[in-house]
Amino acid sequence: MNEVNEMKEQLKLVITGMTCAACSTRIEKVLNKMDGVDANVNLPLESAIISYEKNKVTSHDIITKIENLGYGVRFEKSEFDIYGMTCAACSTRIEKVLNKMDGIKQATVNLAAESASVEYNPGEVTIQGIKDKINKLGYEAKEKGQRESKQQHKEEEIKQKKQKFLLSVILTIPLLYTMLAHIPVDLGLPVPHLLMSPWFQFLIATPIQFYIGGPFYVAAYKALKNKSANMDVLVALGTSAAYFYSLAEGLKTIRNPFYMPHLYFETSAVLITLILLGKLLETMAKGRTTVALSKLLNLQAKEATVIRDGKEQQIPIDNVKVADRIVVKPGEKIPVDGQVIQGQSSVDESMITGESIPVEKSIGDKLVGSTINKNGTLTMTATKVGRDTALAGIIRIVEEAQGSKAPIQRLADTISSYFVPVVVAMSILTFMIWYLFVNPNDFPSALETAIAVLVIACPCSLGLATPTSIMVGTGKAAEIGILFKGGEYLETTHKINAIVFDKTGTITKGQPVVTDFIAYQDEKRVLQYLVSAEKSSEHPLAEAIVKYGMEKRSSTLPVKRFKAIPGYGIEARIGNDEVYIGTRKLMNLKSISYHDLESDLLRFETEGKTAMYIAINDTIMGMVAVADTVKETAAQAVKQLSELGIKVYMLTGDNERTAKAIANQVGIQNVIAEVLPEEKATHVKELQSKGLKVAMVGDGINDAPALAVADIGIAIGTGTDVAIEAADITILGGELTLVPKAIYLSKKTMQNIRQNLFWALIYNSGGIPIAAFGLLAPWVAGAAMAFSSVSVVTNSLRLKRVKI
Repeated sequence: MNEVNEMKEQLKLVITGMTCAACSTRIEKVLNKMDGVDANVNLPLESAIISYEKNKVTSHDIITKIENLGYGVRFEKSEFDIYGMTCAACSTRIEKVLNKMDGIKQATVNLAAESASVEYNPGEVTIQGIKDKINKLGYEAKEKGQRESKQQHKEEEIKQKKQKFLLSVILTIPLLYTMLAHIPVDLGLPVPHLLMSPWFQFLIATPIQFYIGGPFYVAAYKALKNKSANMDVLVALGTSAAYFYSLAEGLKTIRNPFYMPHLYFETSAVLITLILLGKLLETMAKGRTTVALSKLLNLQAKEATVIRDGKEQQIPIDNVKVADRIVVKPGEKIPVDGQVIQGQSSVDESMITGESIPVEKSIGDKLVGSTINKNGTLTMTATKVGRDTALAGIIRIVEEAQGSKAPIQRLADTISSYFVPVVVAMSILTFMIWYLFVNPNDFPSALETAIAVLVIACPCSLGLATPTSIMVGTGKAAEIGILFKGGEYLETTHKINAIVFDKTGTITKGQPVVTDFIAYQDEKRVLQYLVSAEKSSEHPLAEAIVKYGMEKRSSTLPVKRFKAIPGYGIEARIGNDEVYIGTRKLMNLKSISYHDLESDLLRFETEGKTAMYIAINDTIMGMVAVADTVKETAAQAVKQLSELGIKVYMLTGDNERTAKAIANQVGIQNVIAEVLPEEKATHVKELQSKGLKVAMVGDGINDAPALAVADIGIAIGTGTDVAIEAADITILGGELTLVPKAIYLSKKTMQNIRQNLFWALIYNSGGIPIAAFGLLAPWVAGAAMAFSSVSVVTNSLRLKRVKI
């Protein structure tokens, strides 16, 4: 019995989606039927404690079973900075090992960002456990904290690499000078005998090989220890072969002073120096790929003036708490998200909305952290601080996007994982062919050719090809107000050939006003009933009607009962009367005749207005027309999308006449009207069933299902949090021309990635046969390898200059 218990593992899970005891009982019963599983599910705690026999079932099997039952398992996500990765094989190795760990749902390692994103079950694995696993592989992992600490680490790394490179250059120059003695052309330059001494060369080459090149040996050892192979293995093999062969040749001179040794100390020294130069340039260039993120971080306020114990005091921004009262003086940054409780001012919100005109703020208005207070003093209460602020959310989205992996990267990862072992095999084969057939028994030439094959094939550029472009592309997008939630969305967006716009709040401003009011009898009473009923509604049209009532100084009556009928209108009971305000559909539903009065309705609809009947009991008593003005940039955005060859659709709950009137204003030909909120996702699916790749653009809660169903969901940043959460891309500030810009940027980024992959594969695949045929000296191969990585990063940086 004890032996069985020892074999059992314990798993703690947080289960989502349980609504009653029947849910927990069902999960528990199904799990307990699994072989070797003993489960206890707790509904109030939304948790499960599960004992299972590892030799019979895995934690993945248990989680899959719960998910198949229709429930979810909550995972946590942590971001790590990883130091010590040198090529794609490193990142692929860490990713593979992490994804095999119990409790890890998904791990993504980004070589260019030197980071890892890990989704894990905290009941099975801890952050420390993840770090220990990465450290055991020979790398250093730190949980992402202060951006400044990583920046300091990067600056220190660049400083150390510069110092080592400078020392390597000083030591390599004498060895490089000796190569002149082997050139068949007499250059007339003196070559001192001391430089040709194998022991002098040995003294200079040794610190380069083992001090400056030491990290290659350490990293190669750790990679091989973990049954892996990376760039460091190739560098260590190639330079060691040249160094130790030269040492062996030098030892021969002890026995025979007249022996002329074949020395390749300069080969290993030059290789290490060139690779160091490549790594230094690559590190400096990679630092420039995150410049957009640095700009966002610099927008954050550093301090806030809070009122505590009746006194104003300046405190660091990190110490601000929710509900703190904060004073913001003219010219200061608003420190956190909040609400005005005193004062009046105009605020520059251009960094969030893109609008250059300052927005007037007074009591009750919302404030966004890091925007700038222009002229008046404001007192605000903090509603969101730290990671919850709008800017922190934007930064988080950009970080996650830059650290994510696009599907196209899987190709590079797959190639990289097999590349190094194949290259080592090819190098050995090259050596054998040269030694046995090309130049029989000529060990030096065979060795030199094999070293060239090893060095030219380092897969650094292949590993950098995709992530550097993703980092620069998402950073460029963030600068102009487009937030991609991940690299996969940046890749998919360029495939879009149909785009669906919601009308209200997306194509239109979402701030309707009453344009017409008609009362067929007793105008004062009809208006009073209209305003009273609409006051209970939260619909944007209702707000416009209530505002109109206030302007007309209409009084309101108590409402006994209120009901909103989405897509139809509202019904309310006022006094002893039943009041109905809505479309033809509502009148038909309530069997109220309206046909004799339809001419006014048709007129309003032809003008692009939303018109509603007002019925009291069973009689139409009036009509109200509301218009929502079209956004200034809507027509331009539609035109640009059409020029990109994309079909544009408009989706709305309005009747067809009103919808077409709005669509005509912005140039949309395809209109889907009279759509109920719950039907939006269905219409998106219908377009997808026709073979179209569909993007949905919306801003409201009722758009969330359609945004989730679409191939790409694009949320307007001025909309609801629910819509933004459901979307793959967020357009800040509601500027519609950013939609075609997002598609154009996606096309440019994918073009850049393909260029990078092409050149990386050309360097690696094309360079190997050239080196194998003996047409590349090892030091030339080293220079080409270093140049390949730098050129890939430099090409990615070109995206920053793309005009959008």
